[in-house]
Amino acid sequence: MTITERAQCAKQSSLLLSAADTGLKNRALRAVAEALRDKADIILAANAQDLARAQADSLAAPLLKRLAFDRAKIDGAIAGIESLISLPDPVGETLSATELDQGLELYKISCPIGVIGVIFESRPDALVQISCLCLKSGNSVLLKGGSEALHTNRALADIIAAATAACGIPDGWIQLLESRADVGDMLALDQLIDLIIPRGSNEFVQYIMNNSSIPVLGHADGICHVYVDEEADIDMAVQVTVDSKTQYVAVCNAAETLLVHSRIADRFLPKLAAAMSGHGVELRGCSRTAAIIPVQPATDQDWKTEYLDAILAIKIVDSLDAAVAHINTYGSGHTDAIITADTEHARRFMNLVDSGNVFWNCSTRFSDGFRYGLGAEVGISTNKIHARGPVGLEGLLIYKWKLLGQGHTVADYGSTKKFTHRPLKRPCPV
Repeated sequence: MTITERAQCAKQSSLLLSAADTGLKNRALRAVAEALRDKADIILAANAQDLARAQADSLAAPLLKRLAFDRAKIDGAIAGIESLISLPDPVGETLSATELDQGLELYKISCPIGVIGVIFESRPDALVQISCLCLKSGNSVLLKGGSEALHTNRALADIIAAATAACGIPDGWIQLLESRADVGDMLALDQLIDLIIPRGSNEFVQYIMNNSSIPVLGHADGICHVYVDEEADIDMAVQVTVDSKTQYVAVCNAAETLLVHSRIADRFLPKLAAAMSGHGVELRGCSRTAAIIPVQPATDQDWKTEYLDAILAIKIVDSLDAAVAHINTYGSGHTDAIITADTEHARRFMNLVDSGNVFWNCSTRFSDGFRYGLGAEVGISTNKIHARGPVGLEGLLIYKWKLLGQGHTVADYGSTKKFTHRPLKRPCPV
């Protein structure tokens, strides 16, 4: 099928899927989890094929780590689906209810967006997360993963489509796109696709925004910061910084820049350097950092870089406000953390930092849909409209207005009748 035919199929399926009941969607999700478990050998063989090709092409180590889809990651994907099943169905919720007049009632009801196109990196687990979130929220999905994961993505998409079809989910709700040309074609299908979610660099997201009239939910770079305040507990600061950087370096919520208050730097940085050396992290720092610990010289480009690798840039600042200014200048609006024992400092930092996720005394790695209890995520949005931060089920919904009357006409209002506009406390009956 052509990309247009695939999108048309997804559109038709989305109209039926939007009305699917909770039981059907949860049975389908359970079938997907069971199929992933039963067909693990097929998935592993496909992934081995992708890894062999990537290694032959000298794919960078962080990207190879993302590409690998072993049994532990399959188990993690299944756990994510089970968590998703346990969540309430977000579709059909009454968000507000208002009596306009006696017998004339207005309800604001959550509903699926429709057809969502997602362009994501070479992470096969992302395909499972994205498709299952779309299913639970009643959306069809067009998936374009990285070419490095071609065989793994194909195996996963086939397994998910077959498992859900067997449960009665409309055929065509999940479509896998495989060529780079498909992306360009997809951008022109504004009559069939309702939302595009690109996961990648700022440049890539901007390209998508500039070349399509379809609404875009942008997930840009993850240039995440940890700021160690002058009132920080040093041991806690070391622990949180190490976890933020090293727990998994090749992800968007790993810390890339460390900001340290000058009053604590000479006590904190030597302990941090010792801890980071055990994890093989290369430290790059400003001249003031270099006067305290051995580092590679940092340039202005380092503050703008998402390494996705065992590299950490360090800068010493003289105030909390200087740290905030640095983050708001160089950050990507993703996730930023402060380590401090001072509540007022934490409040000021969290109120002034212009990011979707701001943390106090905890690792940036918590910025994740599964850890938030959202049932995984389709991505982390750095937008300021519709959805921000980890985009789970709620970020894949919009709403419609339902007006229930008893023969009411507009001509009656103004001279003879008045609106009551009285809030109601009951769900929509239809």
